[in-house]
Amino acid sequence: MMHDSQIASRWMIRHAALVRAGSTLLDVACGHGRHARFFASRGVLVTAVDRSEATSASLRDVENVLVECRDLEGAERSPSAWPYAPESFDALLVCDYLWRPTFERMLSTIKPGGLLLYETFMDGNERFGKPSRPDFLLRPYELIDRLRVAKFDVIAYEAGVQLDPNGQALACKQFICATRSGT
Repeated sequence: MMHDSQIASRWMIRHAALVRAGSTLLDVACGHGRHARFFASRGVLVTAVDRSEATSASLRDVENVLVECRDLEGAERSPSAWPYAPESFDALLVCDYLWRPTFERMLSTIKPGGLLLYETFMDGNERFGKPSRPDFLLRPYELIDRLRVAKFDVIAYEAGVQLDPNGQALACKQFICATRSGT
């Protein structure tokens, strides 16, 4: 799936108003930082984490962005290695990334009333290229099902084939915007 590494996705832009200036946001697997830049420019305090130092290096001088090079998948082998405390961020953003073993710990970092913005590939994406392994593809309704258990309220949800501006099929994805219920 190719996308412009400088432009935030339509899903993130659509729900950006729900993340207020001055709030804290964890951008998981931030890559080149298109979403970190977008939210930081809106006055959000972004922690941008990625395992690739080279990928996230261009974010080092961006105002309102703290860059962290971490292998969050290593937290599966050592739960104490998960670096973020429960209820430590106002918002959590994940785009084009799925690692089920740390999903619950990742969700726990959102404060009560905080926001989750998530979009990633789902079953059917193998028709369009990578990712194609089931380990990296959401099952139908998986995000909704996981968030019900974790006590989130869904604001918006979409699933299916994603089209480019010319109407050409690009990928199969799930998108969700949800708030964490109060404790």
